[in-house]
Amino acid sequence: IIYAIIGMVIYLLTRESFKGEETFKPIDALYFTVVTLCTIGYGDIVPNTTFTKLFTCGFILIGFGFVDILLSGLVTYVLDRQEAVLLSTVDENRFNAMFRTYMIDTAKGRMRIRIKVGLALAVVIGCIAIGTMAVHFLEGTSWVDSFYLSVTSVTTVGYGDYAFTTVKGRCFAIIWLLVSTLAVARAFLYLTELRIDKRNRKIAKWVLQKKMTVGDLVAADLDHDGSISKSEYVIYKLKEMGKIAEKDILQICNQFDMLDRGNCGKLTVADLMESETD
Repeated sequence: IIYAIIGMVIYLLTRESFKGEETFKPIDALYFTVVTLCTIGYGDIVPNTTFTKLFTCGFILIGFGFVDILLSGLVTYVLDRQEAVLLSTVDENRFNAMFRTYMIDTAKGRMRIRIKVGLALAVVIGCIAIGTMAVHFLEGTSWVDSFYLSVTSVTTVGYGDYAFTTVKGRCFAIIWLLVSTLAVARAFLYLTELRIDKRNRKIAKWVLQKKMTVGDLVAADLDHDGSISKSEYVIYKLKEMGKIAEKDILQICNQFDMLDRGNCGKLTVADLMESETD
């Protein structure tokens, strides 16, 4: 809100220092702020003096931080609500058992990443469709030009050959641009997460199928007694999968040694009570 207010105030106070098509000044000011924040760059309203150009440069750089905040808020909330609705429908019948298998990760209590990607892409397609219809009726452009403007806006390309020129169109754009550009960014994040998830699963599968060698036994033998216990085997496999690092193990061992006052290799109630009194 503060970011938007600053942008509007500077625009209204230095309106003569900007060039472009005017409609209603407060709407133009907010529209300029949103277009800048979403990094679209239509070019229909641009700074025209040294001060406004320098201000716009700083305004854009600061805006990157606010994009991250909005990205973690608005679209995440919508997708989490969709996920909660789907999770609430899960029960024990045959259909929902299949539903859980392919769509819901019940062990982690969340939707599978591929379903999140699908929902995010559905939101993007919905934003393009809504934008196309709104531009056609509010701006009076053809269906092809309306679709063209919607796609270039949602993807933040913004060539500048088409933009919003009416008060109604800019009022719509203020909300629509925020939602749609953030939805696209979230979809890209989920796609990246999907690729990383596939890579991690391949590594985990390879590690679990890999035969253990003498070298592996020596590396897994944490207490150097010539054999490995089940806990040592688990820790070694987790390290190979990249799910735990050597420094994490050392920190946990150091914490254990601090609690083990009797140096017996075990924690007792007496050890815990003694640590609480310190």
